[in-house]
Amino acid sequence: MNQNMKDIYLGLDIGGTKCSLVVGDASFSVLRKVGFETNTERGWRSILSEFTSHIRTLLGEYKHCKLKRIGISCGGPLDSKKGIICSPPNLPGWDNVPITKILSDEFGVETALQNDANACALAEWLMGAGKGTSNMIFLTFGTGMGAGLILNGRLYSGTNDLGGEVGHIRLAKTGPVGFGKAGSFEGFCSGGGIAQLAKSIVTEKLNNKVVVDFCPSLELVKDIDAKMVALAASAGDLVANEIIGISAEYLGQALSTLIDILNPESIVIGSIYARNEMLFKPLIEKVLQQEAIPASLEVCRIMPAGLGDSIGDFAALCVAIYEDKF
Repeated sequence: MNQNMKDIYLGLDIGGTKCSLVVGDASFSVLRKVGFETNTERGWRSILSEFTSHIRTLLGEYKHCKLKRIGISCGGPLDSKKGIICSPPNLPGWDNVPITKILSDEFGVETALQNDANACALAEWLMGAGKGTSNMIFLTFGTGMGAGLILNGRLYSGTNDLGGEVGHIRLAKTGPVGFGKAGSFEGFCSGGGIAQLAKSIVTEKLNNKVVVDFCPSLELVKDIDAKMVALAASAGDLVANEIIGISAEYLGQALSTLIDILNPESIVIGSIYARNEMLFKPLIEKVLQQEAIPASLEVCRIMPAGLGDSIGDFAALCVAIYEDKF
């Protein structure tokens, strides 16, 4: 083997709607990307076959390089230590799929698997908003609410990959349902949770003859989603801002708890928060001042995710590179 050959890494992002494959190097540069529709109904074997076909093509294009490692980002549940995907709800039929063994046997290199929240945490830590920190929390705040934890300069995934399931924490006795629990962190702080909260509040307002500009009739309530609420709040709609205010208050409470327990240098928040920071930030800062240990809050920065819509491209690649660098 030519000692001067450049090392490359492969990152596989497996989603319920779309999949992608990236080729990158140790400096986190993405050299090539290939994407395709998941079409879950065709089964995991067919989807993996499409991945392997693309990998062979790309390795042919980079035959002057040495493949060092493959990293995989996938929604849980999964077993990262055994490299097994364990029936994720967005991937029907993926029941105990030994994906790292399949790819390692096929391509002769070590393969690593992490859930998507952990993979995104690695990306934001290694090359995004959390770069340079030793203790960082990444919060997804998208369709759901999950966390990836970087503690003492290492990814922490827990005893059986359930570290960081912050969305399950109960913040109130009642409220929108998230992670199967009413009043949970995910219930108040996720796309689905904000939509539930909005539908409930708007329905009550309309039934009490209160004017709701962004949703003027009960027939339209079913169409409310988090994006609609955020846009209306940005435009000054009072009811929309009331809804965002409730979400922000509970976000602040949850952040206070995380700060008190883990004493992080930074909390990086993605998706809905990253796109609407100015709606949330003043409200969560007020709660943090009231709730968090002052000395812990003083050393912690709350930041929007830095990688934006590109985070998925980098997340799986960072899973591949991580063990070689740390």
